Amino acid sequence: MINIEKLSGEVWRVTVDGDTTTHHEVTVPAAYFEQLTGGAGTVEDLLVRSFEFLLARESNTSILRAFELSVISRYFPEYEDEIRAG
Repeated sequence: MINIEKLSGEVWRVTVDGDTTTHHEVTVPAAYFEQLTGGAGTVEDLLVRSFEFLLARESNTSILRAFELSVISRYFPEYEDEIRAG
C-alpha cells in the first residue's frame, strides 16, 4: 500500500507498506508536475503512479529515501513516457 502525505510546499512523504515499511521524502516541483501531467490529476495521483512504476522494477527498500521526482528518469529513462501515457 502506498500512502501520500504533504509535508510542505512541494515536499511529500510517501510511505510504502510491504515486508518492510519505508518512508520517502519526495520533492515534486510544480513545473515538473505540469510537464508530466499537463496539469491533469493531482500530485498525489502522480506520486502513486510513480511509486507503482518504481515498485514494478525494484523493492521499496531499494528506492531512495529522499529525492526529487525527476531523478527517476536518470535511473529509468522510460519513466516520463510511461507516466505521460498513463
